[in-house]
Amino acid sequence: MAYGSELGPIALAHRGGASLAPENTIAAFSLATALGIRYLETDVRLTSDGQLACFHDATLDRVTDGHGPVVRHTLSSLRRLRVLGREPIPTLSEALEAFPDARFTVDLKERSAIPALAKVLQHRDFRERVCVAGAWDGCLDVVRAQVPGVRTALGWRALAAVVTCARAGMPPARRFATAEFLHVPDRLGRLQVFVDRLVTGAHGIGVKVVVWTVNDQPSMVRLLDAGVDGIITDRPDLLREVLVARGEWTPMPGRVPEPSP
Repeated sequence: MAYGSELGPIALAHRGGASLAPENTIAAFSLATALGIRYLETDVRLTSDGQLACFHDATLDRVTDGHGPVVRHTLSSLRRLRVLGREPIPTLSEALEAFPDARFTVDLKERSAIPALAKVLQHRDFRERVCVAGAWDGCLDVVRAQVPGVRTALGWRALAAVVTCARAGMPPARRFATAEFLHVPDRLGRLQVFVDRLVTGAHGIGVKVVVWTVNDQPSMVRLLDAGVDGIITDRPDLLREVLVARGEWTPMPGRVPEPSP
């Protein structure tokens, strides 16, 4: 089944569920899917030999004992490192192959990674299960041109325009509907970015609203009550509990039985 084709809110595990397992690793993706989560988010970084590693930061220092920019390392050198001292760094292709029933949101961290990403997405099954996000409009335009039919989120410029319209109480222009999904932060520091009017405005131009990164249940309930189409969280276990209680839980088929409320 293609990305975003199911009914009901999307529960999306941020970096695989970064509060439950080492981020962006097979272990994290495995735990999320074991919970019945079918949507996984990962970041990608380009290695010096043109491979796409599932990795968030531009440098290795925060979560590994390696040092320096990812782009200065070959994939083979990354293989020797461990995230939080425990888990290896996978490639995007490895993650897609390991979880054939999962859908992936891929945050494109750098324009230089587009050719490698386009190559991965030439695989039809991968393309149908991926939404590309986390980039400027021009980068996403290039991705859509190189990979016809791929799903993306709005670029940062279009996102800012739609959010600005919502905060001003104005409907956004249809020209901003350049993609199927709008990925918006709930908050940036002390600034509340998401407002309820954003849902009505985005839906009015045919765009689904997905909010990140939401890790407490009261906020999850607030956003679902506002009608958002998806929530990105480091705590997929907590989001599952909320969705079960609301009767809105749709687990990954054939993986985990539906839990009791």
